[in-house]
Amino acid sequence: MFTGFCCIRAGINHNLAVLIRYVPELYAVRQLHQTIAPYCNNRIQSDVAKDIVPPSCVKFFGQWPEADRETFSKDMRVLDNFVDEKEENSLLEEIEPYLKRLRYEFDHWDDAIHGYRETEKKHWYPANRAILDRIVSVAFDGTAMPYVHVLDLAEEGIIKPHVDSVRYCGNTIAGISLLSDSVMRLVRTNDEEQTNEEYRQIFSQERHKKYWADILLPRRSLYVMKHMARYKFTHEILSAKESLFRDKMVKKTRRISIICRNDP
Repeated sequence: MFTGFCCIRAGINHNLAVLIRYVPELYAVRQLHQTIAPYCNNRIQSDVAKDIVPPSCVKFFGQWPEADRETFSKDMRVLDNFVDEKEENSLLEEIEPYLKRLRYEFDHWDDAIHGYRETEKKHWYPANRAILDRIVSVAFDGTAMPYVHVLDLAEEGIIKPHVDSVRYCGNTIAGISLLSDSVMRLVRTNDEEQTNEEYRQIFSQERHKKYWADILLPRRSLYVMKHMARYKFTHEILSAKESLFRDKMVKKTRRISIICRNDP
């Protein structure tokens, strides 16, 4: 019986391989599932809400309107293992020599970041340029801005709640997380335009947090934040002491993010 089962399984696998070979769309879906699922599905079970199956890297809090939750799940994605260890090292080898010449800053023009170094790069080594082109093809409907933002956040560093200015960024932000896991929190804003300092004052009071989400960003993953998630939610990177996801501490160390944006 076991031999027969193996033969049947081999036949099914052969048929599936033939089907994938001749149906590119199915192959693309299969590859996307393999990219998104492994890390979070291995460590944390998914939430299920009616017809919505959000990525298991997302934890929802508060009273979410069903339509908002569904839209958010489409506009805030995490693709695990977007780069492998070799690609991570390649990116680090290019940016580390420059970052080492900088000191960590603890003030920011918008008071949004503490404990950081940053730069922008337009020209990259060919292998790394290919990685960035892959980000653009996955995350953006068109092209991205030519300058790529490199943000080095110290182990004790934090990114406070903020919404990226519409003067400097379009409807999509996509970033690779290097060196460390981290937790990103997105909190729903009201529909009035406010400064980031006003956002922080409002959301420091628990009663104003009508609904929000924590996003696990595994090392070497890519997050894609667009449309509703980009405009209607503040985002922040939690400190090492606050990096809790589904009641488990996430060890946040030094984190480098390589961020692509599109034009305003």
